[in-house]
Amino acid sequence: MNRTELTAALAQKIALPKTQTKAILDALEETVKAELENGGNVNLLGFGTFAVKEVKQREARNPATGKKITIKAHKKPVFTFSKAYAKKF
Repeated sequence: MNRTELTAALAQKIALPKTQTKAILDALEETVKAELENGGNVNLLGFGTFAVKEVKQREARNPATGKKITIKAHKKPVFTFSKAYAKKF
């Protein structure tokens, strides 16, 4: 399901026009992104948690040349499903 299909499905489920549903989805995305950029987490009880994970520096190989490279430490966004939701699969 892509963003357009998600917007249409949500619009049908909550009986709102697609334009309003798209605005809600955009606002949710912006809010989650802003919270993660500020170092916080977004916990949706019973569904999962958006968080920022610290990735340590590591050695890797360039697949094109085989040369060793160093990947610097960085942060990345992650989503973890809640235990209750994950059990459904």
